[in-house]
Amino acid sequence: MLWRELKARLLSHGSAKLTWGKSAENYLAHSAAGPGAGGRGAVFFASGAHRVKLSINPASPIEIVHYGNGAADLLFEGLHVRGNLLESGFHCPDQAFITVTGSCIFKCRYCNVPRLSRQRKSIPEIIRMVESVKDRISAISITSGVQSSVEEEESYVMDVIRKLTRFGLPIGVAIYPTEETPDRLRALGVAEVKFNLEAATPVLFETMCPGLDYDILWRVLDRSVRLFGRNRVFSNVIIGLGESDEEMKACIDKLASRGIIPVLRPLNPVAEMTATPRPSAERIQKIFSLHSQALIAADLDPRKALTMCTNCCGCDLVPGRDE
Repeated sequence: MLWRELKARLLSHGSAKLTWGKSAENYLAHSAAGPGAGGRGAVFFASGAHRVKLSINPASPIEIVHYGNGAADLLFEGLHVRGNLLESGFHCPDQAFITVTGSCIFKCRYCNVPRLSRQRKSIPEIIRMVESVKDRISAISITSGVQSSVEEEESYVMDVIRKLTRFGLPIGVAIYPTEETPDRLRALGVAEVKFNLEAATPVLFETMCPGLDYDILWRVLDRSVRLFGRNRVFSNVIIGLGESDEEMKACIDKLASRGIIPVLRPLNPVAEMTATPRPSAERIQKIFSLHSQALIAADLDPRKALTMCTNCCGCDLVPGRDE
């Protein structure tokens, strides 16, 4: 079986039960942002150069057996895949992917963060986090909720980034932007940015993200391509919010044609979306094919990503990486 077919099947479930003869605590990753926030944690299972992130769920039909020192097998529908668990920097392997503010004034229907109301990390705390993993990471990625206003959050994140440049690592940033965010991040030496459309159509965006502005995201994405260049600008789009395949294709094509790499994330049904099923493996693979074709046509290459989700590729099928 091709890796992309297996990974699509794994992502359609999104979770695994973890059993071990020796503790796997060192391999557990915890999310402080997005739909995975507040869960039991997750593991990254790797087979050769490929990887997938699966949340921990004792009722999952997928089993990962850990034998110690990361050695692990994945068991699913009669398949037995040998591999290993990857140790995270923070949130994902090879990066310190840090959520600055673990709360949000907005209430996107697919996101757990507003329900958790976690605190903002101080700058000394963030520096200590990066210091603790600096010998095993190749990048720093920053995301954040919105504590009081978009403008105040941006200002605080800029202060964080000024302190993180001392590590000499590429920095990627994914925050809700103002019109000036790309210019300010570029001036600080940020390598890559991700501003998330989340939904494939403006109608779905209005339903899923009340109070947020779909049009500003397009303006900021276009500005970011001019500032950061091609293969350095990304945007999450969730698969399974109610869009048709044709609507998803149109969104993918529009992003790619403007030099933006789409990050296509299968829905994790939490918050207000608990009754909505995850997309099927067949649909994930179909969207992957559309994604691949659009990137080839636009001469974009996700393998060049230095930071954030496209570099990690644990939660999504990524053209060029998951072949």
